Amino acid sequence: MKPKGPKNKNLKNDKKEGSLVRFNFEGKIVEGTVIPSRSKELMIKMASGYNAGFDPSKIKSLEKLGESKSVGKPKTVSVPKKEGLSRISILHTGGTIASRVNYATGGVYASFNVEDLVTMFPELFDIANIESVFVSNMMSEDMTIKDYQKIAKAVEGEIKKGARGIIIGHGTDTLGYSAAALAFMLENCPVPVLIVGAQRSSDRGSSDAGMNLICAAAFIAKSDFKGVAVCMHNSTSDNDCAILPAAKTRKMHTSRRDAFKAINDTPIALVNYRTKEIKWLKDKKSYVTQKEKFLLKDKFEEKVGIVKMYPGISKKIIEFYMKEKYRGLILEGTGLGHTPIGKNDEFVKEIAKLVESGCVVGMTSQCINGRVHPSVYTNLRKVASTGVIYCEDMLPETAFIKLSWLLGNYGKKEVEQKLNINLRGEITDFSRTDTYKPEM
Repeated sequence: MKPKGPKNKNLKNDKKEGSLVRFNFEGKIVEGTVIPSRSKELMIKMASGYNAGFDPSKIKSLEKLGESKSVGKPKTVSVPKKEGLSRISILHTGGTIASRVNYATGGVYASFNVEDLVTMFPELFDIANIESVFVSNMMSEDMTIKDYQKIAKAVEGEIKKGARGIIIGHGTDTLGYSAAALAFMLENCPVPVLIVGAQRSSDRGSSDAGMNLICAAAFIAKSDFKGVAVCMHNSTSDNDCAILPAAKTRKMHTSRRDAFKAINDTPIALVNYRTKEIKWLKDKKSYVTQKEKFLLKDKFEEKVGIVKMYPGISKKIIEFYMKEKYRGLILEGTGLGHTPIGKNDEFVKEIAKLVESGCVVGMTSQCINGRVHPSVYTNLRKVASTGVIYCEDMLPETAFIKLSWLLGNYGKKEVEQKLNINLRGEITDFSRTDTYKPEM
């Protein structure tokens, strides 16, 4: 019999924090430094500077390459509450936003308490009284509907406790999905809820973690904003952070600090990092008034998919969603919302069958900027005739989240009516050409 891989308990005991290790993980050789973890995974700081978690049950042939050095927790500072300052809750879900470096070892310590936050970002505590809440510690690409619901419940709990506003620390890869999900779930949200991430880990001189977090806190403390938004770098410099519309924001670059942009839209406001001055770019009145009672609508339909159109795509892809009885599907069409037509219209006929089966099908564009239109070309008219709903200028990711949420909370007819109607700023009245700014 082959020996089993080391258990998590042995890894924790035998491989101390700071140890340089090498192991086989699902056929790939991994090298890095063991760093602290609050999860069951073995956390490794890779040579690239990024952190990754590994399931101990899948690790084989683990060996220590260097002497163990304790990463240790740097000295922390006590945090007295200050009279006159608002209470802001920071919810931690993972990512690099709450990490701190130990310069003696180069290891990163994932921190989730107030004392560590004030040591990392002392400026925060001149802005507000901070409460730190651990929700989860996971890679954003592993998030599911259940995680969105868990975060929303935590937000609801902090609102009931009287928080002036809430900051959610989040990994950047799927931050846009979570922002859209929270925007739909938190109906008539009475406080600012800002999702904040970091493109650069905190052990790098170019880290954006501190600035994004501090600007988010300043915006909450100094504005009457109500609702969900994203707070990230507005440019590659350290001048301003942009407050971005939750259902219109997309990650547009793998590593730039200003990767997050409002698509077919503009930022809501800018926050100057040095002065903390807020510059409103949109009508402030529409963001500071709560007209109706706050409701948490956190139900989702899990059987919703998204398919990108590409040359040569088989109709069997569409057949799969009918066979598996999916209740919703978003098509990411080409141009104005095209799909292949196929010989004798076979591809379009397959879409028609899917719609007839009861599946709600929405159309977006993979162009990202601009909007879809169902009647400009003959082939578009054929697709539209099947009952596919053209979703204006909605982002494909937002349309996917919205359709899942609608199906979880409304009947089919109401879902069909609401899918291409603006509910949370996900659809604009017209596509502005001045928002299209390709990277140079």
